[in-house]
Amino acid sequence: MAIPAAIAKAAATLLTNEKTRKGFGWVLLAVFSPVILLIALLCSIGSGGAEHNNASVEACFYGSTLSAEVPAEFRHSIEEMRSAFSLLDSAVVSANEQMESGNGLDPLRVKAVFYALCFGEDAPSQSEADSFVACFYTTETRTRTVEIEQEDGIVTTEEETYTVNVPLSLYQAYTHLEAHLGRDITEDDQSNINHVYTSVAGTAGGGSYNGKYLRGDGTSIELDISTFTDPSTKNAANLALYAIHAWESGWGYVWGTYGNVLTDSLFAYKQEQYPDGVGTYADFIRSNWLGGRTTDCVGLIKGYGWLDPETLTIGYATNGMPDLGANQMFYSASVSGPIDTMPDTPGLAVWQNGHIGVYVGDGYVIEAMNTQCGVVKTQLEGRGWTHWLEIPYINYN
Repeated sequence: MAIPAAIAKAAATLLTNEKTRKGFGWVLLAVFSPVILLIALLCSIGSGGAEHNNASVEACFYGSTLSAEVPAEFRHSIEEMRSAFSLLDSAVVSANEQMESGNGLDPLRVKAVFYALCFGEDAPSQSEADSFVACFYTTETRTRTVEIEQEDGIVTTEEETYTVNVPLSLYQAYTHLEAHLGRDITEDDQSNINHVYTSVAGTAGGGSYNGKYLRGDGTSIELDISTFTDPSTKNAANLALYAIHAWESGWGYVWGTYGNVLTDSLFAYKQEQYPDGVGTYADFIRSNWLGGRTTDCVGLIKGYGWLDPETLTIGYATNGMPDLGANQMFYSASVSGPIDTMPDTPGLAVWQNGHIGVYVGDGYVIEAMNTQCGVVKTQLEGRGWTHWLEIPYINYN
């Protein structure tokens, strides 16, 4: 898109004269500013640029309302991307059903990659979305020993084969995606992907907060639901109790985790999955959090949602609660408000851009703050929270 040549020539002619320039300068600015702003907007939302417009990201990932002034072509691209995200989510859920416990594809990562590489294209079919997601994992055939109880009560064992999906590192996935898309994934593409992902994931922690916080003094890896009011339901009171238990037990912080014990294998996988968010802090995590339960900020909430009260295991994206980032959780909430309007209800979430915590009553919040701090207790006031919300899929009645 460009300003028509005739208009540009006329403007140049007028502005060569000092007197004319002074007389018409502000008029020209007033006339052409909307055009220039529109050009800047369209440039900033182009699919191949080095940066992605924040409004575009919010519209695609959070479903925020588009202004009536948004061009029809751009609006169409947003709608196509939203449709694509729905298909990609379905493909990720199907793929993760064949993953081993504790591992799984990150749907936000998959969508961030798709957004950065495919913005402006028509939405894929479901089979095309499945093929795109298949670039992020490989399928292996394995064997395991199973016990078989005979009618006479004698137990025998035998070997059986089974298939399992194994997530690839992001860089391995890029190789598959290049073949799938028929194009190179450049450093600019990768920078775009990381920018989009960190904008929507909301798992980077509470930043460099220098205020007062308390660490729990426990080191337990046991999950305790003995004080839950009704373990069979997902409710606000039990969420607050779950968060308090995580704090009292001294849980650590590792990006991309949600309450499971950080084993060597899980730690290795998270380093591959998040070379910056986890790999950068590998030595600290190994010295402080390995062998204990860990979570990130939104993982503290998802872990409760995914907790099976009968087996006391945390399964990925179970109990009808999808995998949401902190910002997605806020934008998808049907009940929310500015922090100064928050009711005193334990189990509400408190939010600031990119970070989320659980209000536990009496003016305190439990949050997975960052890698160095782990799960901590902070005062609600003065922490920088901007909004509160009722978490989707949690009962607040």
